[in-house]
Amino acid sequence: MTKRSTTQRTAPKTTTATSPVLSTRDLNRATLRRQLLLGRSPLDAKAAVGHLLGLQAQNVKPPYYALAARLDGFRPEELSALMADREVVRIVTMRSTIHTHTAADCLTLRPLVQPARDRELTGFRKGLAGVDLGRLATLARELVEAEPRTMKELREALLAEWPDADPQSLAVAARCTLPLVQVTPRGLWGRSGRVALTTAEHWLGRPAEAAPAPDATVLRYLAAFGPASVKDMQTWAGLTRLREVFERLRPRLVTFRDSNGVELFDLPDAPRPDAGTPAPPRFLPEFDNLLLSHADRTRVVPAEYRGRSWVGNVVHRTFLVDGFLAGVWKLTEDALVIEPFGTLGGRDREELVREGERMLATMHPEESHGIRFGTVIP
Repeated sequence: MTKRSTTQRTAPKTTTATSPVLSTRDLNRATLRRQLLLGRSPLDAKAAVGHLLGLQAQNVKPPYYALAARLDGFRPEELSALMADREVVRIVTMRSTIHTHTAADCLTLRPLVQPARDRELTGFRKGLAGVDLGRLATLARELVEAEPRTMKELREALLAEWPDADPQSLAVAARCTLPLVQVTPRGLWGRSGRVALTTAEHWLGRPAEAAPAPDATVLRYLAAFGPASVKDMQTWAGLTRLREVFERLRPRLVTFRDSNGVELFDLPDAPRPDAGTPAPPRFLPEFDNLLLSHADRTRVVPAEYRGRSWVGNVVHRTFLVDGFLAGVWKLTEDALVIEPFGTLGGRDREELVREGERMLATMHPEESHGIRFGTVIP
């Protein structure tokens, strides 16, 4: 875990319900601190992946950029080596999306979110008419443990068993019923590789563990994303019915209210820096969990910029100024192009350039890139 903040906050105002009120900036600074974005952390890559409960990894590169924004002295080769050594893996978990997790979390968090995978599967019932899901899971396990298979190969093999079923539904059923990980070289820095799958147990050489008590994961979520509401955690995990877990933990937690009166839970000794704490600019990858893990995202995403970080199915890389979403960026062959949503002051532009230079030196030390500001996105 990161070192506890020494910044002292003045006593916040309270509501009639006696719970202190946290402003949007209060929540912003607390979340940035938990997300290792208020100041770079000395944690190593494996410890950071564990603390953050995984990194969104729909594409190969985002986990690397996510850690570059958060860790002091990070190099992409560090995470790549962990993946090659099977200490971290790529697997579908929260919100039915691919995450990079530690091996330990892969074997526990996937069972925890299995109810969400079961719900996902109900949408494919029509294409699975007449298919014995237990038999499908057994056959799919045999196939991918004999040798890693692509989704196409898995579909074709399962279709031979159930020729009247929908091929895509068969593949989704295998993904939902089994903890399938992407094997290397897929996911390694500077390498390419097709998406080939095997079971987590086979890849890691140990059996899956029982799903952890939701209580433990709630506490870990608050440590990485809090203060947060019940709906916030449900959004992050893709789970429902967590209210009773929070109620069970209430004696161990402290509560606040946001400016709309929503009850927020937190760990008593978790860092909650002063709202005026400086927040340096940060360049984040597409799909960064900072922007995806709360039902109310205004703690990071200003209301006027909601939905501005993606167009159709294209999700942009983003950057923060003063702790809040302020624009998108891209890397061309010769330049880091910064495209703000609004007008930036001279000091903000200077700090973004310095941060961009640091990011480029970390992620692309042998390449030459300039830095330029693109057209302000309307």
